[in-house]
Amino acid sequence: MWAWGYNPWPAYAALFKESFGSGYGLASALANATPLILTALTFAIGARAGLFIIGAEGMMYMGAMAAVALSFFRLPPGLHALLALAFAAFAGIVWGLVPALLRILRGVHEVISTIMFNWISHFLAFYLVANVLVDPVRAEKTISVARTSRLPLLLRGTDLSLGIVVASAMAFFLYVYLWHTVSGYEIRAAGANPHAARYGGVSPQKTVLLVFLLGGAAAGLAGAVEVMGRPPTYAVYSGLTNIAGFGFDGIGVAMIGRIHPLGIIPAAVFYGGLQAGARLMQMEAGVPFEMVRAVQGVIVLALALPELIRIFRVFVRTLFPKRRLA
Repeated sequence: MWAWGYNPWPAYAALFKESFGSGYGLASALANATPLILTALTFAIGARAGLFIIGAEGMMYMGAMAAVALSFFRLPPGLHALLALAFAAFAGIVWGLVPALLRILRGVHEVISTIMFNWISHFLAFYLVANVLVDPVRAEKTISVARTSRLPLLLRGTDLSLGIVVASAMAFFLYVYLWHTVSGYEIRAAGANPHAARYGGVSPQKTVLLVFLLGGAAAGLAGAVEVMGRPPTYAVYSGLTNIAGFGFDGIGVAMIGRIHPLGIIPAAVFYGGLQAGARLMQMEAGVPFEMVRAVQGVIVLALALPELIRIFRVFVRTLFPKRRLA
């Protein structure tokens, strides 16, 4: 900032004041963190298994579409929300199933397949928003999520909903699964040393399938909580502007949280706080929006770099295994 003629101290003070200096700011940080926790879990569980799943963006789109689509049905309150969450998780699982099968059956690397499926889901969601789920009154968005399917707000006057509880519960579930079950141990073993894990009887195919199923469910839930718990419209806009980017931001959040399900929660709150404070940083300190985003990127990169290096080493070791001389 100094290099471009801006005083960084008032800018940083405004950033953290808006993020965590008031109840409203903290509620905004938690609301922003809700989908990030879930998309970060998608990347984290893949990284724990030695896989680079960057398809949370596309899985989240499908989850959001599924949650909105269920609003065409009339169901009792409570049950409607539960079914919408389950349907969204199922949509994410289905969308992650094809890259998983491509990896298992044809050896297609998950980076390639998930990138391709991100674009497919992007344009498929475009079509669904504009033609299938479109609001007959306001054509720039989908129908609003039914009132019986909306997640209740935890604080009046904010956009913090019960979705933060759903996201945190998923994080705790994955922690227990990865560290306190046999199949979770096998996933971590496959990521730590795939050759030793295979020698010990761990099935690579089973590991890939489990990881994609769990990651797809988490990303699908991310799309659901964003449309079911974000007032005022409770819908997806044309251009996907209100749900775009969470899947990719989740990668940074996962690395800040050291790809640990419980570490992801404070990392997501911190990142959500940066998003909440960016507006005040721009207004009070006069810093351009592009500079604000650059500052956010530098902070995230600095915090995520150690984990990024570790993941890169695992990735290289997986691609180029050392061969022992006979």
